[in-house]
Amino acid sequence: MRALCWEGVDALAVRQVPDPELRNAHDMIVRVRRSATCGADLPLLGGRIPFLAAGDVLGHEFLGEVVEVGPEVRRHRLDDRVVVCAAVACGACWFCRQGLFACCDNGSTGAAATESAWGQPTGGCYGHPAPLGGFAGSHAEYVRVPYADVGAFTVPDRVSDDRAVFASDAAPTGWMGAELGEIGPGDVVAVWGAGAVGQLTARAALLHGADRVIVIDRYDDRLRMVDRHVGAEPLNYRYVDVPAELRERSGGRGPDVCVEAVGMEPEPPGLLGGRLGGGADRPLALREAVHACRKSGTVVVLGTWTGFVDTFPLGAVMNKGLTVRSARQHGQRWIPMLLDRMARDELRTEHLATHRLPLERGAHGYALFRERADGCVRAVFAP
Repeated sequence: MRALCWEGVDALAVRQVPDPELRNAHDMIVRVRRSATCGADLPLLGGRIPFLAAGDVLGHEFLGEVVEVGPEVRRHRLDDRVVVCAAVACGACWFCRQGLFACCDNGSTGAAATESAWGQPTGGCYGHPAPLGGFAGSHAEYVRVPYADVGAFTVPDRVSDDRAVFASDAAPTGWMGAELGEIGPGDVVAVWGAGAVGQLTARAALLHGADRVIVIDRYDDRLRMVDRHVGAEPLNYRYVDVPAELRERSGGRGPDVCVEAVGMEPEPPGLLGGRLGGGADRPLALREAVHACRKSGTVVVLGTWTGFVDTFPLGAVMNKGLTVRSARQHGQRWIPMLLDRMARDELRTEHLATHRLPLERGAHGYALFRERADGCVRAVFAP
């Protein structure tokens, strides 16, 4: 089959790779209909994540049709149209039973490296090297889906492919941001980053009853989307003092909840011995979120981070009495509800698929996405 593979730092190519096969009774094979780029891919492309090898298939946000099922799969049949959660989880370990699917004990094929870097192993993700999953990615014609009854969800007929594909990762990440922030009626919420996750976090905040939601970015095309499609307030940080403006819009206190949806820089500041967690990142948006948040407020970290950060304002966290929360998305908790909201038009996401491309133009799609060229928010491939 054809697949978009990593060939080295910032190098991608479509090559022929072996077709996926069922390996366990709970597996199924999905023919991919849509597979989207994601900001979490950029550190992989830029060499920020060790252990990636030439020929590894990228991609983790996808939707497709079931073409083969293992003997123990109960929820899915051939030809079902399904969206697959980007997070791989077994559904049976202690963490999965608590609804913490991204913390699954059995979702990664090479947990030793994450245990060394972070103290404990974590769950897996498609299109990442073994310490972060080890499962072939979705930028391909077919994907093997482990734990199919846990991670795949039937898409309602009323929901288009271009809408449903974002229920795989961006939409549950945004919903989790609102839940981690415990957003409710009357809250003022600020979101740093107007990409797909930032926009869907803002939409989730509004659906949770927030009084005002402000999204901060520097790209006017993305900020216009915030106004037109999300219903939140855009704020271009090139033209204003962001903390001062946020105080002005929140009764002089600062936002109740500040959400960082930017993540680490794609280009490496340096790896320590080529290991996971090496190199100190500059958390500019996160630092501003901590300073802008009201006293006793909540800061939520949704961007992708793998290691250390430089000059994190821990003193501001302690002295202002802030709560800082973060997680990789536990999408299995929310995807059915999000698909229902999509079917009712409460959650519209297809505007985020700004560029629809065949798989053969995958390298071009990532170039547009990385450079934010031509108004690209997400490139979506249709193998």
